[in-house]
Amino acid sequence: QVQLVESGGGLVQAGGSLRLSCVASGRTFGNYVMGWFRQAPGKEREFVAAISRSDGSTTYADSVKGRFTISRDNAKNTVYLQMNSLKPEDTAIYYCAAPRVPVLTRSSSLYDDWGQGTQVTVSS
Repeated sequence: QVQLVESGGGLVQAGGSLRLSCVASGRTFGNYVMGWFRQAPGKEREFVAAISRSDGSTTYADSVKGRFTISRDNAKNTVYLQMNSLKPEDTAIYYCAAPRVPVLTRSSSLYDDWGQGTQVTVSS
């Protein structure tokens, strides 16, 4: 099992930027795909982005493609989500997660370790 702690959320105006961080502990970080999900009030949790273990392959939800960038620093056991050109509809609690399988996946059912989440609020 891996422990995940997110940080970097906050309140920002539309068009602004935030960078989320997620620090992992408990297992070898570099062996695992990492993902970001979000959940807005009254909505289901949705996939945002994921990054592979070592070759830097990434995948994004269409709603954030071109605005968000996921990256990782295996030496620091940290995954990042750089969010630019934020919109009010990006408002949500953002979670990082690690899947049980070594594949780049968007399916939340395949992620078994989750952080506590960090709130992102974008004002119009």
